[in-house]
Amino acid sequence: MTVMPNSTEGRDIAYQMHPNVNLRKYEKSGGLVIERGEGIYVFDSSGKRYIEGLAGLWSVALGFGEKRLAEVAKAQMEKLPYYHTFAYKTHGPSVDLAEMLIQLAPVPMSKVHFTSSGSEANDLVAKMVWYRSNALGQKDKKKIIGRIKGYHGVTIASASITGLPRNHESFDLPLDRMLHTSCPSFVHFGEDGESEADFTARMLKDLEDLILREGPETVAAFWGEPVMGAGGVLVPPAGYWAGVQAILKQYDILLVVDEVICGFGRTGTLFACERFGIAPDALVLSKQISSSYMPLSAILLNDKFYQPIADESDRIGSFGHGYTASGHPVATAVGLENVKIILERDLVGNVQRLEGQFLDGLAKLAGHPLVASSRGVGLLGALEIKPWAGTASGDAATAVQAAVQDAGVITRNIGESICFCPPLIITGEQIDDMFAGVGKGLDAAAAARG
Repeated sequence: MTVMPNSTEGRDIAYQMHPNVNLRKYEKSGGLVIERGEGIYVFDSSGKRYIEGLAGLWSVALGFGEKRLAEVAKAQMEKLPYYHTFAYKTHGPSVDLAEMLIQLAPVPMSKVHFTSSGSEANDLVAKMVWYRSNALGQKDKKKIIGRIKGYHGVTIASASITGLPRNHESFDLPLDRMLHTSCPSFVHFGEDGESEADFTARMLKDLEDLILREGPETVAAFWGEPVMGAGGVLVPPAGYWAGVQAILKQYDILLVVDEVICGFGRTGTLFACERFGIAPDALVLSKQISSSYMPLSAILLNDKFYQPIADESDRIGSFGHGYTASGHPVATAVGLENVKIILERDLVGNVQRLEGQFLDGLAKLAGHPLVASSRGVGLLGALEIKPWAGTASGDAATAVQAAVQDAGVITRNIGESICFCPPLIITGEQIDDMFAGVGKGLDAAAAARG
């Protein structure tokens, strides 16, 4: 038997293929090896400490090392380490979590279906949209509208609903029944002299024009994040969501809301739907549902969405879908405990209390010579970095992100932005420390630029 060496770096490059990187570049440079986490901090293989300013991947609500989650996982592993929810079977943790989610939902919901990731969940909802249309005899009502810069995952269907070129190029995506309407980011797409209200009206007109051009009888559903996360933390303008919902209601189009990033307190309400006045037909949840300690996602369906699907399964004889790990007992047990902790410790209230300080900190950094502007809501925000002359798009933000990481703060660069999404347990003092590190990184990047 081969004994593995202690060092991770060389073996990582030799054996592991990574997501969301330039693979050839990674073969040469390798990556940062994170060894452990504690609260809002992670530590690399040399022992250097970083503030995890993106909560891992927008997800570690409780921070790293929450003992209650570890204890629940251990207890469930010892009691029932695995069982499935196929063929008229279930188990306690999945039932308990489903009941809790129905009780907490921002609007009345009927059923919960568990999967293991946001991508899987959005992919399944797309399948259920088509299944439902067939159940209703609407054979042509199959098209799905996403938005430019929207992000809903990387499976074939969810990546097609996603509106980011990097998730389409060379994958032969999007599928031809997936459409995309305009991105409601005033800072990026507002026209000279256009007010925010005029911009909102134009976005809504773009959506309605697309529906009419395609034919309302062919459009089944619209997908949207309340705040667009992986597109660069894009906050919708006033009146946008009310207008979208009015249009969808007029043309009998389902609304699927993706709260994979926004859910469980991130925007200062338990669900971002509450903050933005959104009433979805389907709600997709993941990431902070378990603080990503275990892979888990949930789909909540209202009765309008669920009942035709149930009828069709009765006609056919089965709902012919399922994943081995759907409703996994360890994942749902951890998710249940995680949500309990969010509620017990009033972490939604913590976001509300710290939102002003967080947004003010971003606004102060927007005065730096390298920064164009800031934006955010709750504990979700971004700095827009000024493009550098003579460089490719995104190079400035990439350089700033690297300098900020060297200064001890992990963020994520998206386009010309660097994005922030710290754990919900962060304190006011730690927010100040995080932005102090960002300021040092910006200064270092400016000095290197000359």
